Amino acid sequence: MSKDTQLTEMIGPVVESMGFVYWGLEFSAQGRHSLLRVFIDHEDGINVDHCASVSRQISSVLDVEDPITQEYTLEVSSPGMDRPLFTIEQYVAYTGHIIDVRLRMPFDGRRKFKGQLVGIEEQDIVMRVDDHEYLLPIELIDKANVVPQFKD
Repeated sequence: MSKDTQLTEMIGPVVESMGFVYWGLEFSAQGRHSLLRVFIDHEDGINVDHCASVSRQISSVLDVEDPITQEYTLEVSSPGMDRPLFTIEQYVAYTGHIIDVRLRMPFDGRRKFKGQLVGIEEQDIVMRVDDHEYLLPIELIDKANVVPQFKD
C-alpha cells in the first residue's frame, strides 16, 4: 500500500466525520522538510477556522497512529479554484473544463498536457489538446489541476 493510500485511509474518515468533504492529499517526503497537505471542501466554502479545527483532529490521529516517521509539516486547505484532481469521480465532475496535467513519465513524447477534459474511458482520461485527443492513463498522472476560467 502506498503512503498516500495509507494516509488517505487514515485521514479521510476524520475529515468526513467533521462534516467536510475529503478532497485529497499531497505528501512529499524530503527529510526534515517533508510536507503533508490535506485538501478539504464544503458546499458553503472553507475558511481558516475550518482548516484549523480539521488540522487539530488530523494531528491527533497522526500522533497516535504515527504513519510518518520523519519530521513533517501539516497543512490543511481548500482545494481552491485551481483544485487538484485525485479521483476518477473528480475527473468526471470536471468534464468539459480545461485542466493542466503532468505525467510521471512521457506519453507520446511529452509529460505536460493542457487542454479540455473530454471524459473518462475506464482508467484513462480523455483530453483534447490543440484539436488532438489523448487517452492518458490515470496511473501515469503525477499531478492534475483545474485551470480557472474567468468570463469577461
